[in-house]
Amino acid sequence: MKLTPLADRVILKMVEAEETTKGGIILTGSAKEKPSVAEVIYVGPGGTVDGKEVTMTVKPGDKVITSQYAGTKVTLEDVEYVVVRQNDILAIVE
Repeated sequence: MKLTPLADRVILKMVEAEETTKGGIILTGSAKEKPSVAEVIYVGPGGTVDGKEVTMTVKPGDKVITSQYAGTKVTLEDVEYVVVRQNDILAIVE
């Protein structure tokens, strides 16, 4: 099964949070912050959304930063993805 985003939607896979701090302290599951960095997996075609022309600026493989509560979580074949609109992406990490 494959996910195909429509319009200005982007499918992301969250990047795992660090398990240790820079000082070497190992963090438990509850102490870790929810990661906001994700990898772009699939990108929709863009087009006209709400009467405005949308050009997709992200591409598969990009690392991006999203707001913490953006998107809809989807689990497919035991892998969790997040589907967001392109305007929910705050920045591209280079």
